[in-house]
Amino acid sequence: MAIESTGTGVQSGLELRRLILQSSRQLLLRDGYSSLSMRKIARAMGYSATTIYLHFRSKDQLVHALISDGMELLESKLRPVLSDRSRSPLESIRQVCMEYASFGMGNPGYYEIMYVLHPENLSVYPESRYREARSMIMDLSLLFKRGMQYGDVKRADPILSANVLWSQIHGVISLYHAHRFDRQLNQDDLVEHAINAAVYACASENFDVKRRRLEA
Repeated sequence: MAIESTGTGVQSGLELRRLILQSSRQLLLRDGYSSLSMRKIARAMGYSATTIYLHFRSKDQLVHALISDGMELLESKLRPVLSDRSRSPLESIRQVCMEYASFGMGNPGYYEIMYVLHPENLSVYPESRYREARSMIMDLSLLFKRGMQYGDVKRADPILSANVLWSQIHGVISLYHAHRFDRQLNQDDLVEHAINAAVYACASENFDVKRRRLEA
């Protein structure tokens, strides 16, 4: 596997770090965690292993960096939706799911590493970063809580509701990447309909009445 050169000669530290992570992500998905090594990454990039070790002490630290970068990218997609109060809580929940699905489908490498791969012997992801990674679920649960107060979301445990909805959207994304959906169907439309079904199943009777009035 060859990594494209930027054509600028000596790479800056940040650019080289980005290229290391890019190469690692590709190798990890292709060969698995057990086959990943600093030497293999260096060979794929045309650098010495020493160069890789200048940026990452171990492959576990490198994989953790991949997870963190993916989480930051996902957060940048969700933050504008979570801070927008112009929508009803349920519509905000739907938009969060749409953005999450868009991230998952558009960034299969990151998504696989963040939510699917289970490498054996990988050191535990740092607790502080794990809490940051879980903040999406907490933000979603706050939307559920606000939706219950607003009256357009069914009353239930908001944290449980957020986790159940997340698991449903994760299932949709996983099936999408596994090419298990009927190929005769428009894949993007199918994903959107699946998300709508999952989200509106959380709607209260009050929201259903309001929606029927708007559609009448």
